[in-house]
Amino acid sequence: MADNPKLGDALRLKRQERRLTLDQLARRSGVSRAAISKIERGESGASTTVLGKLAEALDLSISQLIGSGQAGRRVVHIRANQQPVFREDKSGFERRSLSPLYLGRGVDFVLNRLPPRARTGPFPSHRSGVEEQLYLIKGRLKVSLDGTDYVLKAGDFLFYQGDLDHTFENLSGTVCEYFIVIDSTRLR
Repeated sequence: MADNPKLGDALRLKRQERRLTLDQLARRSGVSRAAISKIERGESGASTTVLGKLAEALDLSISQLIGSGQAGRRVVHIRANQQPVFREDKSGFERRSLSPLYLGRGVDFVLNRLPPRARTGPFPSHRSGVEEQLYLIKGRLKVSLDGTDYVLKAGDFLFYQGDLDHTFENLSGTVCEYFIVIDSTRLR
């Protein structure tokens, strides 16, 4: 949680903006009320799986949940130190939001880093209509989509429907880096 101390505040704010109680968010997300409460109070972090479930239940991308929005300007320059970063303690997985995070955007561009031999917990599926495009920059990555494995090497590209459960595993002895574009424009 130290890497993202504002997550609890952001989660509480987004939940309250939608006029949801802890119990309602728990039912929508499948995350226990107690876990949500601990995250909001800053007593606990969130795994990538939990973060994904909460974001989906709030009709947000993970980037929109963990970051602050920028006004809908014609040019948006986001310096590296202003890009929201989520780090999962257990796996060391890091997700850096690169695109503007204001609501109404249908494309989320992120850079993911996964330590050597690490694996993410399963990301919950997105709503039907969301698509993901993955480009592997470096390393060797196994992407599991609803139980089917795809092994990628640097330079490989993978397109898939976001409503598939997905897990990422670094098969290499170095940090694996990959871009993902999450496209929900078909839902707008």
